[in-house]
Amino acid sequence: MEWVRGDQLGRGNFAKINLAKLTKGFDQFPPLMAVKSSVSSLSSVLLKNEKQILDRIGICPQIVTCFGDGISVESDGEKCYNLFLEYANGGSLADVVRIHGGGLPEFDVRRYTKAILWGLRHVHGNGFVHCDLKLSNVLVFGNGDVKIADFGLAKAAGKITAAETEERFEWRGTPMYMSPETVNGGEYEPPCDIWALGCAVVEMVAGKPAWRVGPATDIFGLMMRIGIGDEVPEMPENLSAEGKDFIRRCLVKDPRKRWTAEMLLNHPFIAGTGDTVTLKEAEVATESPTGPFDFPEFVCSEQGSDEWSFCSSNSSPEILSRVRRLLTGKPLDWSVMDSWVTVR
Repeated sequence: MEWVRGDQLGRGNFAKINLAKLTKGFDQFPPLMAVKSSVSSLSSVLLKNEKQILDRIGICPQIVTCFGDGISVESDGEKCYNLFLEYANGGSLADVVRIHGGGLPEFDVRRYTKAILWGLRHVHGNGFVHCDLKLSNVLVFGNGDVKIADFGLAKAAGKITAAETEERFEWRGTPMYMSPETVNGGEYEPPCDIWALGCAVVEMVAGKPAWRVGPATDIFGLMMRIGIGDEVPEMPENLSAEGKDFIRRCLVKDPRKRWTAEMLLNHPFIAGTGDTVTLKEAEVATESPTGPFDFPEFVCSEQGSDEWSFCSSNSSPEILSRVRRLLTGKPLDWSVMDSWVTVR
């Protein structure tokens, strides 16, 4: 695979992200990818961890695809570690909320949340924890799909090694999304991703971070609020009862009582949400009817002044029965009523 580095898409604490344009290798890879690059040893470790996690998790429609890695020599002679990922031309969910200038419509919140849950279900089901779920780590694609990204801080769930025990009280992730058990004991298991999801849903609805903080708020003060006492993020007022209940299931202080991704996928806030129709699927969809009888199954013919008959070799008896119930031999009453509006 041969490629050239394109425009910069973003920059994080550990790596820069550019557009990668392929010059050879189109048969195996898409012509445009996002490449995360780092020259420092610490950043390279995180990027290599991200690749290992993505390789072990496997393919999932709600998780960004990794196309491999490699070493490049930059113009200044430095060696750079590169990780090639699926390119999202819609930015992140954080960008969507910011551009919208406030909270997103509840329909979109439901749809995005459902996709994130499918991704988390796959991650947790394969024995891993994301550890840094937030809106800026959920990418948006041109067809409306969203996918979880940035697995640099992800880890295996379950048994803790001796090395991890020593690092247990070192926080990883973003403070505004950290769970109480993470703050109090450095515990990173699947429930911490669910807490972060609850914070993300609040932010999508309210258009601002879940925790109310001001310029004078210090990080340790926020950690105390998260880890000690019963305080949880404030519930958005402009949200349905189902949405509020969904958030409550996520923001349970005790991780043992917090709902799992599997359980939340059956919550009414999510369960009633249909799957997103992509642009590609829409192209092959049939055209919408322009009238009540504009259906290919029906052939309508007039056989008399008082009777209409509907016949079709493709129409089911149920459909024909429903249509016949709409027919009546009574004359229509077009008399003027008070509710009518005169149009000239």
